[in-house]
Amino acid sequence: MSLRVASSIATSALRTSEVGIAVASSNVANADTDGYTRKTASNVTRSTGTNISSVDVTAVSSTVDRYLLKTLVAAQSDLGYTDTRNSYLDRMQSAFGSVSDDDSGGTDIGSMIDALADTLGTLATSPESESAKAATVQDLLDLAESLRSTSSSIQSLRAQADDKIASTVDSINETLNSIDSLNDRIVKGKALGQNVTDLEDQRNTALKSLATNIDVTYQVDDSGLMRIATASGKSLLDSKVHELSYTPAASVSASTVYSASGTSGSSGFGGIMLNGTDVTGSSLGGTLGALVQLRDTDLPAQQASLDELATTLMDSLNAIQNQGTAYPAPQSLTGTETVSASDALKVTSGTLRVAVTDSSGKAAEVLDIDLSTMSTLQDVVDAINSMSNASASISADGKLVISANSASNGIALGGDDGTFSDAYGMNDLLTGTGASDIKVATRIASDSSLLATSALSSTSRLTAGDAVLTSGEGSVAQALSAAFSDSHDFDAAGGLSARKTTFAGYAGAVIQGAATVADTASAAYDSQNTYTSSLESTFSSQSGVNVDEETAAISALQSAYEAAAAVMKTLQEMFSTALDMVQ
Repeated sequence: MSLRVASSIATSALRTSEVGIAVASSNVANADTDGYTRKTASNVTRSTGTNISSVDVTAVSSTVDRYLLKTLVAAQSDLGYTDTRNSYLDRMQSAFGSVSDDDSGGTDIGSMIDALADTLGTLATSPESESAKAATVQDLLDLAESLRSTSSSIQSLRAQADDKIASTVDSINETLNSIDSLNDRIVKGKALGQNVTDLEDQRNTALKSLATNIDVTYQVDDSGLMRIATASGKSLLDSKVHELSYTPAASVSASTVYSASGTSGSSGFGGIMLNGTDVTGSSLGGTLGALVQLRDTDLPAQQASLDELATTLMDSLNAIQNQGTAYPAPQSLTGTETVSASDALKVTSGTLRVAVTDSSGKAAEVLDIDLSTMSTLQDVVDAINSMSNASASISADGKLVISANSASNGIALGGDDGTFSDAYGMNDLLTGTGASDIKVATRIASDSSLLATSALSSTSRLTAGDAVLTSGEGSVAQALSAAFSDSHDFDAAGGLSARKTTFAGYAGAVIQGAATVADTASAAYDSQNTYTSSLESTFSSQSGVNVDEETAAISALQSAYEAAAAVMKTLQEMFSTALDMVQ
């Protein structure tokens, strides 16, 4: 072997050791850098043409398990999904309160219903008590406020989720553009034979961040280009970025729902668009998928069960309240239903009794109307207007109004178990369309003495001067009280099946249902977090930097370098000796 060949081999050995030491030193320096993976220098033997091999560094590469990385990326998506649902549903559960078995009371809906039931029990035994009426109305006001507040919290969470969808879409687009930029640098670097492993680390870190927000699939071709698509196969990144777009709703209420039209506004949620296609209903996964699930399914389900409680409460109590009248009777009654004079009569059988009473409950005039002889609402209005002491009309805003002509008299309805009164909302206790707007009727909220506790006398052939109302008559108050111990039919709503139970029983089911959903979400997050952390640890173990191992490698490479340097020194001395001999 010539000295020239030997020198070339020693030089290659020095260069290989230098690269190895540089790579190992970089590993140590970046051991705590987020996303950094251990780099290794790939060595290969090189022929010198003299049957003696040299060594060369062919490439610097990362020690990344590609299958494990794909598994970790998928796990990040599931973690983003479970983390987001857990966060929102935990706040939703707080809005509902909790079911308590103690007797310490509480401010949740169930506790308020129990408190109202107790107050109505007192009213049932003392229907003439103004303090009992006031306490009942106050408990009703508190309960209605709690239902509205809980509903408002649900809708606030939906609005937050909708806004978060928009910001998450922006984050996804930003990450895609970052990966696209890294793609360009990696492809060009690989083509020039440059070390692009640090750029690949940065791209993998961005990929995991992207997967947290949306479930993706990806592949890397031989040129180093990474292509990314949604779980449903729609391209997000190939030779260019395909950005998502979304405009949040201007406002959110219980009636705001997702519209597949792709436009948003005050009346509905628009679509998440990708290349002109609405992908809202696709398997989005990650934080984005969870936000859509929360906004359009999870939270509306809780609103539905809350609405079922509110509407059943309203319908039941209003039906009872419309059977009776306050004592003394109010001077005027105004319905809550919007009507017109030509409307067909809602109640076509039975007898409607209209009584004009004085402050002591004696009749000034009584009219019994056979509803089977009436066709339209105007027919009933005309019949009442035939009375000397009462009048009826339809207001400018379409409400039936029945009044005593004298301010010293009152108007009371009866005779048909409140069917007519209930149909037109003449003596409603509660108003609204659901939990979001349930309220105590304004006139009763302002004056608790207008709470109906008594029923109009059903005695036949009543005439002026007869007693039609008495102070101690409390059949309606007793019926209101009984309504809270009776079971009612509740339709299937949200996650709750149809059932027959008390108001308090259903309220407990609503609260427990919210707690169950939140607990399930929490358990799913804990499980996924543990799994993802385990994968992260495994990935770090396989692809991360072990400082002790790298330090040992540096020491070994240093010894190899010193040995190669010693060979070079000896070769230099031999060259010098040979030159001296020639001279």
